[in-house]
Amino acid sequence: MTTQALRINGERLWAALMELAQIGATPKGGVCRLALTELDRQGRDLVLGWAREAGMTVTVDQIGNAFMRRPGRNNDLPPVMTGSHIDTQPTGGKFDGNYGVLAGLEVVRTLNDRGIETEAPIEVAFWTNEEGSRFVPVMMGSGVFAKAFTLEHAYAAKDTEGLTVKAELEKIGYIGSEVPGTHPIGSYFETHIEQGPVLEDHDITIGVVTGVLGIKWYDCTVTGMEAHAGPTPMALRKDALQVAAQLMQEVVAVAHRHPPDGKGHGRGTVGMVQVHPNSRNVIPGRVKFSIDLRNSSDDLVEAMDADIRASAERLATASGLAIQIDLVSHYPAQPFHADCIKAVAKAATDLGYSQMPVVSGAGHDAVYMARLAPTGMIFIPCKDGISHNEIEDAKPAHLEAGCNVLLHAMLAQAKVVPA
Repeated sequence: MTTQALRINGERLWAALMELAQIGATPKGGVCRLALTELDRQGRDLVLGWAREAGMTVTVDQIGNAFMRRPGRNNDLPPVMTGSHIDTQPTGGKFDGNYGVLAGLEVVRTLNDRGIETEAPIEVAFWTNEEGSRFVPVMMGSGVFAKAFTLEHAYAAKDTEGLTVKAELEKIGYIGSEVPGTHPIGSYFETHIEQGPVLEDHDITIGVVTGVLGIKWYDCTVTGMEAHAGPTPMALRKDALQVAAQLMQEVVAVAHRHPPDGKGHGRGTVGMVQVHPNSRNVIPGRVKFSIDLRNSSDDLVEAMDADIRASAERLATASGLAIQIDLVSHYPAQPFHADCIKAVAKAATDLGYSQMPVVSGAGHDAVYMARLAPTGMIFIPCKDGISHNEIEDAKPAHLEAGCNVLLHAMLAQAKVVPA
């Protein structure tokens, strides 16, 4: 068999996904396997057991990131790596994160089946606490690895019961000896369900991910004056909610002014609103709400920032009410490496799968890996675009397709040793 004809075992991949999904299975068909719980330990043990059965060596670092290595002919070369996470949301699904890890394992199993040797080693990783549902920050393991924040900062993070990351890592036996970030990476690929509706809407099998959207989060406060809803005429009101509502509409409008047209991928969301005093017969005197702006480049996010601030200034002048916008968090846009994007696209083409370029609106461990090594991502459709939900679903044929693309993209980087 030539490597061009090489395909993974889709039934084996599906079986592995379903077996892992039994650890923390929920009555509605989802998974609750929070980071650093006993269930997380069981999931880690299962995956690492499979890796050892496949002849892989295992290394764990001090934040609990695990690296499963299949040697190459030249083990001095940095490995071609793939991976994701196996922790879930409290009402998570079977595929978010888990697919990326088990797809990597299936790549190795397929190479073993065919006796194929690669020049560079191949590694599969799972990263600690990607979801951030029990401990913050999100993408903790990969963030410590990439030195986005310190190991000490991560260790000190507490859950709602006051338990720390370090104590829980010790409890489940997953504090390794390797210093995070010292593990070499030649290139990195991550396969994932899209977690959105674009691929399904276009009836496309493979999303060639070009990068991850930059994000700015704000708290916006509009200040007016409370007054009785009955005696106060409309013309004499200082209604903070009415002004806030206009600015909320502008958040959506600014995203529409940056459509997904090849130049940008604008997103604008108001997800949280607090009205004071929140009484039926009182004109609101203060409204605080969140603003979430996203786009595919930092320049475009800055343009949206300037746009929404200009809208706020116009509304403040017209209404006489004070409007304050405070930046509370900023995540820069992360483009992926051209060589990895091309490898994914070429693999999809060679395998005959429909494809389209997409951007990721959600964060992934690949965001931090892209700071360290050439990185790319592969998306497949998920049913109705739903994720972070127990009803999250994906078709076996799509899961198989994404794993086949991963296989060939990784082989393009790791290089097959001629038989």
